[in-house]
Amino acid sequence: MAHISASDLTLEERASLTSGASFWYTKPVDRVGLPAIMVTDGPHGLRKQREGGDHLGMGDSVPATCFPPAVGLGASWDVDLVERVGVALGVETAIENVAVLLGPGINIKRSPLCGRNFEYLSEDPIVSGVLGAALVRGIQSQGVGASLKHFAANNQEHDRMRASSDVDPRPLREIYLRGFERVVTDAQPWTVMCAYNKINGVYASEDPWLLTTVLREEWGFEGLVVSDWGAVNDRVVGLPAGLDLEMPSSGGVTDRQLVDAVTAGTLDEASLDLAAQRVIDLVEKAQAGAGRVSGPLDVDAHHALAREAAGRAMVLLRNESIGGEGCLLPLRRDAKLTVVGAFAEKPRYQGAGSSMINPTRLDDALTAIRGAAGGEVAYAPGFSVAPDVPDAEQAALRAEAVAAAAGADVVVAFLGLPARIESEGYDRTDIDLPAEQLALLDSLLEVTPKVVVVLSGGGVVALPFRDRVPAILEGWLLGQAGGSATADVLFGDVNPSGKLTETIPVRLSDTPAYLDFPGEFGHVRYGEGLFVGYRWYDARDLEVAYPFGHGLSYTTFAYGAVAVSGGADGDVVVTVPVTNTGAVAGREVVQVYTSLAGSAVQRPARELKAFASVALEPGETREVSLTVRRADLAYWDVRVDRWVVEGGDYTVEVAASSRDVRGIATATVAADEVSVPLTRESTLGEVLAHPVAGPVLKESIAQMMAGMDGVADILPEGVDPLAMMTSFPFGRISMIAGDAATPEMIDGLLALANAPRP
Repeated sequence: MAHISASDLTLEERASLTSGASFWYTKPVDRVGLPAIMVTDGPHGLRKQREGGDHLGMGDSVPATCFPPAVGLGASWDVDLVERVGVALGVETAIENVAVLLGPGINIKRSPLCGRNFEYLSEDPIVSGVLGAALVRGIQSQGVGASLKHFAANNQEHDRMRASSDVDPRPLREIYLRGFERVVTDAQPWTVMCAYNKINGVYASEDPWLLTTVLREEWGFEGLVVSDWGAVNDRVVGLPAGLDLEMPSSGGVTDRQLVDAVTAGTLDEASLDLAAQRVIDLVEKAQAGAGRVSGPLDVDAHHALAREAAGRAMVLLRNESIGGEGCLLPLRRDAKLTVVGAFAEKPRYQGAGSSMINPTRLDDALTAIRGAAGGEVAYAPGFSVAPDVPDAEQAALRAEAVAAAAGADVVVAFLGLPARIESEGYDRTDIDLPAEQLALLDSLLEVTPKVVVVLSGGGVVALPFRDRVPAILEGWLLGQAGGSATADVLFGDVNPSGKLTETIPVRLSDTPAYLDFPGEFGHVRYGEGLFVGYRWYDARDLEVAYPFGHGLSYTTFAYGAVAVSGGADGDVVVTVPVTNTGAVAGREVVQVYTSLAGSAVQRPARELKAFASVALEPGETREVSLTVRRADLAYWDVRVDRWVVEGGDYTVEVAASSRDVRGIATATVAADEVSVPLTRESTLGEVLAHPVAGPVLKESIAQMMAGMDGVADILPEGVDPLAMMTSFPFGRISMIAGDAATPEMIDGLLALANAPRP
């Protein structure tokens, strides 16, 4: 296909290109041979609606592999695995002649109540950014595009079409944009999807600072910005701000608005040309990639990959011994088992909403456990997940399960969140498991202490029973092969290696956004600032149920001495030997956190900066090397409106979780030069700290104090009169110093300080 330029098109044709033809297709321009392309939902599988589906795009879709949603996939902490899943997603997208898969979603898990947390990777921007980039690389390696979403500060479902995320510059940059920056700069997604919400009062779809200044000019994004479906508030305002493609179709209404605005001179035609060209470029890129992958889909291979990913996603939270018999997991194959819980038979494997996949097949844990076990496996549902079930019916189901559990060697209880509790479009109201499930667990523990709890759900739940149950396996939402993967982990065919990418709190009221979620009257204040997730709990030394980064194994790992060295571009290279000290092969996720004592700015107690997943045979030792990027040590300096690396001796902690530090080293980091102009509003302390003005002012103060005999005598012993004045505005010092610091002298010193230096 010959290259097409926007200048080859009429005004009307250019305007038409910047909105959809239908729910999933862009508009063609037949006159110049420009075809339409199809985009469709992901992000953990292809949701391609069948021909003739409903106009809302929520109807039946073609079968596709349902991989673990991000809540599970992220818990693997494994870049290579995530990229392989991305490749498989790209293959299925290409086979179905879809040009762009709408994912991944990398929004921060600000609150555990967000109804869409199952689509997001972590409460931490480094985890979200690194794994998000891996997904994009994998998808786009197959000649199709990804769509990074939801840009930005889209952290709740309540009032998501209008609410303003009111967030200060530092947390906005350091927490909510940092992951997006990592994906854009490392992987260049073909498209970025702007969010529904406003940011500090401006719709994301019409924010030139967000879509142009930050995304394109600062980060170098080269692709197309597409709206979330229905996110456009004012197309004429949004297009010059950097919104290139409105989806879905407006029936031509907003196309006409663009034409009229250009004709009237209220919209610069160059802005329309630029957006149209970006759409053309996307179509041509899709056409160039078409045909690289052909069907039929290898259903078995992709299901096997989904099973591997699900097994790696599970997090072993607890595994204790009972009566000196050894840890309860892995299960013995000859054990007499009772499985209870409706999720064992009818799995929760994905969340509700636009990402729902029609799986190619679906494994359930009960069948898989029976197939793997060598002994008897009894089953009772124990509870109903249907709404409004009478208490008497729930009690009867509970009694049946307790009877089945009596005499069992081990009871495996599948508990979790029913699908109706968490979904796109609304948020959860609490983090509790349903009462009937907690009652079931209490009843089971009355007849046997040997209970394994397997959790299902798209977000964390409170675990008031955590000290009474010997084994807890966090199963998240695991995709279509999750049932078999659960059996793999329970019986030890797969050694669990997942780690938490979000903290499990003791109670909802402990969570960072508790008082500021979901906001009111169209505004949600991000009052916790930088202290999201583990940053919050660590800063307050709060008890948590399980910390960020936590996850057990059927083996054990020892860490050796930590070493740090300088890398390219000022990066810090961290090395540590890790040994598998147990009897079975396993995988450890090594985490690196940094902190800076005495920092000039507020900082969390520790922040994740790098991680690596390492597989080890029994007795094997490997030296793990991790790179902390210099850019990731920077904070956003509001004084100069840019990233700044503060110099000093950084504490580098190598850890198995945010609260399980295994080794510490110190890395000396050079400072970025920051020149902040002094003004009459600068404090005396700021002037004293200035490299030019400071020495001059100190000498003047010394002379002034020498002429003020007796001043020190009237102050309490040990009080420094100069320390009392450090917060005093420099421009008002003449009120105290008189002729020793006239306004002319003050202005002269400021001019000296702010003069250009060679």
